Amino acid sequence: MAQSTADVVAANDVVTDLVSDWSAEKEVFKVHWGKAMMWIFLLSDTFIFTSFLTGYMKVRISSTVPWPNSSEIFALSFGGDPIPLILIAIMTFVLITSSGTMALAVNYGYRKDRMKAAVLLLITAGFGLMFVGMQAFEWTKLIVDEGVRPWGNPFGAAQFGASFFMITGFHGLHVSGGVIYLTYVAVGVLNGRYEKKGYDIIEIAGLYWHFVDLVWVFIFAFFYLW
Repeated sequence: MAQSTADVVAANDVVTDLVSDWSAEKEVFKVHWGKAMMWIFLLSDTFIFTSFLTGYMKVRISSTVPWPNSSEIFALSFGGDPIPLILIAIMTFVLITSSGTMALAVNYGYRKDRMKAAVLLLITAGFGLMFVGMQAFEWTKLIVDEGVRPWGNPFGAAQFGASFFMITGFHGLHVSGGVIYLTYVAVGVLNGRYEKKGYDIIEIAGLYWHFVDLVWVFIFAFFYLW
């Protein structure tokens, strides 16, 4: 009986300590709580993007109407013959480059070089802003010049417009949110907001940004190249 009582007390102590650690925002599993929460968020976001891309592939494969040719729809002319996917290639290059500047920002953050870390964060946000601007141009061209709508288009299967605007729009929303997030973090780094807390926040922002970049690679492969 005494042993049983001791076990119950020990179990209660463990629960009490666990609750105390979580409520005090301590690193319960030797991982920064912000990183853990970001990983959980990214995991849930992975399910959403996977659902979107899987649904898109199912619709495209089962469509009885020919799917529009991406190379023709997303071609851009600079005074001569249209160049297939040139804008998309530039957008992809911009995002991949932004991953490099984000990695450098994380590196300088852990070195406590506030100025370089903040500048690189702002450069990364600038690349993100360029991407969103090019995506806005792409949407405008498709809607105004090409007549593409979520419910139909003059090129083929009606589901093309809905799939395109849903997937690229949801990703663009993530990029836009990332630009705001990175700018906020950069300002905080410049102001010394994280001097005492540490610069884990830069790595956490980097996790989000690299995820957004990785998702675009899959969108580029499955939507534009397929």
